[in-house]
Amino acid sequence: MNVYIDFDDCLCETARYFSKLVDEIFGLDIPYEKIKYFNLQESFSLSDDQYEHLMIQGHKPEVLLSYDETPGAVKTINSWIDKGHDVKIITGRPFSAFDASREWLDEHGLGRVDLYCLDKYGRDAFIKGSTFTLELDDYYKMRFDYAIEDSPMAFKFFNHLPELKVMVFDRPWNQECEFPSQNYKRCFDWKMISEIVG
Repeated sequence: MNVYIDFDDCLCETARYFSKLVDEIFGLDIPYEKIKYFNLQESFSLSDDQYEHLMIQGHKPEVLLSYDETPGAVKTINSWIDKGHDVKIITGRPFSAFDASREWLDEHGLGRVDLYCLDKYGRDAFIKGSTFTLELDDYYKMRFDYAIEDSPMAFKFFNHLPELKVMVFDRPWNQECEFPSQNYKRCFDWKMISEIVG
């Protein structure tokens, strides 16, 4: 079995941190539960300059290392690896965040998992000259049986895999999205994902 897993808000609680960070920097009190859009610039009503500043701050190595694990993620993923399944973490973080992301995985007991940076969201908009470790052509050669993803903006990256079963991690910003097919299922926690994937 081959499994694709997104990093932010699937493995760790990124948006909860950004909710606190936007308050610290700009004095904007927008609770995690009120983050309506995956695009944080839109959710927080930020100017281009404010958004760039927020995202640079949120991608500093010490910040990336501080994100809390999404409960149950590490245990579930390691159980799959123990069974011989292939797990790949494919993040939209730029390569500049790779080392800290890799360190986070290692510190949380996920040293056996491969990590790839794929330009899912045009990250060059806030970190100029961003590079990524996985080219789209190479990504599309990969085959997955299951995917765990929270962002509706990433669903297009699954169109080439009609049999793929997508576990959509329940988050405030994906409440109103339409799922592309019956292969998409909303999951409320890693326990539910584990029960579905097996």
